[in-house]
Amino acid sequence: MVQRLSATRAFARVAPHVVPALDRTVHRLTGGRVLLSARMLPGAILTVAGARTGLPRRTPLACLPEDTGTWLLIGSNFGRPGHPAWTANLRKNPEAEISWRGRDVPVRARLLTGAERAQAWAAVVGYWPPYAAYQARVTREIRLFRLEPR
Repeated sequence: MVQRLSATRAFARVAPHVVPALDRTVHRLTGGRVLLSARMLPGAILTVAGARTGLPRRTPLACLPEDTGTWLLIGSNFGRPGHPAWTANLRKNPEAEISWRGRDVPVRARLLTGAERAQAWAAVVGYWPPYAAYQARVTREIRLFRLEPR
């Protein structure tokens, strides 16, 4: 039921305004131990320098941890037309940090392309099928990043 709800256009209109604000607040109040959205999907807080300002930007994001100790970040923007701002930040400033299960991990981000992206996309959709509905709603290719510990 949660997956069906999260794939709707109504969810895409409301969630970007509500979910990140709640996640940031709960994450701060619990010392980085809890993300509400992680009850549905694994989640982390990404800290990356802004593409234009260079100032640190903290964004709660769903992620897919991989067995290799890396993470996939999905720039779905809840199936809305534009790329989320954090993806532009990572493209310009790939050195970042994630808060994962209460600890801060320095990472380097890589935008995935070609066969590597296709393989990662299959894993992402297999884990959370609503991402396929998000992709079907937009003409842009949803950006996928792999975060590797530094």
